[in-house]
Amino acid sequence: MNGNTKIGNSISPLPSTMLAMVMDVPGQPLVAKAIPLPLPAAKQVLVKIIACGVCRTDLHIMDSELGQPKLPLIPGHEIIGIVVQLGAATQKLKIGDLVGIAWLGFACGHCEYCLREHENLCENALFTGYTIDGGYAEYTVAFEDFCFSLPEIYGNPSAAPLLCAGLIGYRSYTMISKNTQRLGIYGFGAAAHILTQLALKQGKEIYAFTRDGDLTSQAFAKKMGAIWAGDSSQPSPEVLDSAIIFAPAGSLIPKALKDIDKGGTVVCGGIHMSDIPSFPYEILWGERIIRSVANLTRKDGHEFLKVAASIPVKTETRLFPLLEANEALAALRNGTVKGAIVLVM
Repeated sequence: MNGNTKIGNSISPLPSTMLAMVMDVPGQPLVAKAIPLPLPAAKQVLVKIIACGVCRTDLHIMDSELGQPKLPLIPGHEIIGIVVQLGAATQKLKIGDLVGIAWLGFACGHCEYCLREHENLCENALFTGYTIDGGYAEYTVAFEDFCFSLPEIYGNPSAAPLLCAGLIGYRSYTMISKNTQRLGIYGFGAAAHILTQLALKQGKEIYAFTRDGDLTSQAFAKKMGAIWAGDSSQPSPEVLDSAIIFAPAGSLIPKALKDIDKGGTVVCGGIHMSDIPSFPYEILWGERIIRSVANLTRKDGHEFLKVAASIPVKTETRLFPLLEANEALAALRNGTVKGAIVLVM
């Protein structure tokens, strides 16, 4: 394919370079660079990015809490964009298609986990914005089979958080009992405000736990429909059936165990968490369950995006231009933004 690429009904030449925010060294601010436009491999597509969500996982990578990233690295794994170039062996997508690109960038399909339909645990997986370049840039390449075709309503920055906050929230949600009526959510940010809409649609009651004294997040949770919102150190006002922890604080696990009923489940929805303090067996006894969520599957993505469109899920976002990625990350770290943070190109 030559440099002239059809986008919709127009012909637009592709640039030779693109702007990207790059992590050269973990722990240091991202650096704005003009770098060569990536070329799609045979089974990849080139995507012109509309927006990319900013996720706490990005902070975990930059803080070296997730080790061995690709370096230099373009972070970002909540990508909305338009296909502008096709690899030689692509078969499904076409130029002009609107797609989403999420954390799971590739799975091999033949390891023991993939064969058990657990591609999220693939031994040879590649992760967008971690082991392959991501969306803090004007363009990115992605494997065709790991792109999600999106309806036109998602062709805007507000849809970007669905690609991680939404997907991980949904996978966490599928791990609680279907009989759950009272659901506790610990950490009320991007994932929680999306998941709350789904849970309320299914008739569940939401109890939101935030950092102690975070009245802004508590008010936001109530605005989104939580029946109660308060400090994480407070006992739940009602015995909960299940709990989902999005905050990366290991101390919340014994707290949530105290809050849930016998037979309930505590789901840890994050990719990283501080150390879990010791706790007495009695708060686990009664067939309570603790389990983690690791990554996502494409099945999760297809299911969730269908459900999200039917509700429809609406995200609350604060937009930052690409060049202000460091400021966006600081806002996420400091907890000064309600809902989700999104970079726009």
